[in-house]
Amino acid sequence: MKEFPIIGLGIASKGASGKTLDTFFPFISFKNGEDKYSQYYKKWDSLMTEDVTHLNDASQLDLQDQDLQDAVNKLDENKTLVLCRIIENKPIESIEEAYLKLHLISYRYFVPNSLNLDNLFNSLANVAWTNKGPVELEGIDKKILSSKIDNESLGIKSIDKFPRLTDYIIPSGVRIGDASRVRLGAYLSEGTTVMHEGFVNFNAGTLGSAMIEGRISAGVVVGKNSDLGGGCSTMGTLSGGNNIKISIGENCLLGANSGLGIPLGNNCIIEAGLYVTAGLKVTKYNNKNEPESVVKASELAGQDNLLFIRNSLNGAIEAKINPKSVTLNETLHKN
Repeated sequence: MKEFPIIGLGIASKGASGKTLDTFFPFISFKNGEDKYSQYYKKWDSLMTEDVTHLNDASQLDLQDQDLQDAVNKLDENKTLVLCRIIENKPIESIEEAYLKLHLISYRYFVPNSLNLDNLFNSLANVAWTNKGPVELEGIDKKILSSKIDNESLGIKSIDKFPRLTDYIIPSGVRIGDASRVRLGAYLSEGTTVMHEGFVNFNAGTLGSAMIEGRISAGVVVGKNSDLGGGCSTMGTLSGGNNIKISIGENCLLGANSGLGIPLGNNCIIEAGLYVTAGLKVTKYNNKNEPESVVKASELAGQDNLLFIRNSLNGAIEAKINPKSVTLNETLHKN
């Protein structure tokens, strides 16, 4: 992971009211970094009067990188250059900082749950995400009317606080079947495949090659070589009063339409259709495949080599020793 302090050079979209609707950060400079943009940290820092500073003159940046110079020279009247500085990992104070932190996760500079995202929802604007960029909801009806009269398409993809990841960042080495189902702030490691019914929320994602055909909720991380079957679900931290960080270990399989409400260790399987919640009563088996005790599923959190199944004769939930090893098709995930 990278370290603070950080300064992002971004392009902010403004609404008719003058409010910032979003900010795209293609250039990020780390004070102690060694990449080509970190050489600008000292210069950008000297231009800042506040932690969020909008620039009226791009020449102030004194850019030596031609690609960087070309990018800032092409801004239209609805865009402004902005420098956003994060010195410490504190709660979010502006929409620009919110977007910078989401970028830092999706660029893979910081893993999920490592950044302070307190006040994220209060900082982000709820806007219409269109084929022409973000549009303020106030006055959107007039814009739709104008687009019809002028025969200019205004496609509204969603109305939300979060845009889709691929409108800002294309992670290397991944496949995404339906880009609308992956939010900015998702962390996708190389070798990850997100199929059309898969979903990855912000501050969540994969830590290695993975097959995602189910839902990765906010705050949830999936270990390498794990497979989330079609329609399966992971319990997030944003609803239901759940304050436990759910995680899935390496070499795991969540069967189709299954669910997970506890942290799962390595080499575990949940059978199709079974939702394992923390309070679920589970019959635990020993190494000799004999029933040992009845426990809450939460007591099995993080344990390796477990197979969660429902006894088809009596309906009891059982946790047996998993004799199998989940492996992904290397050819399929060589993205």
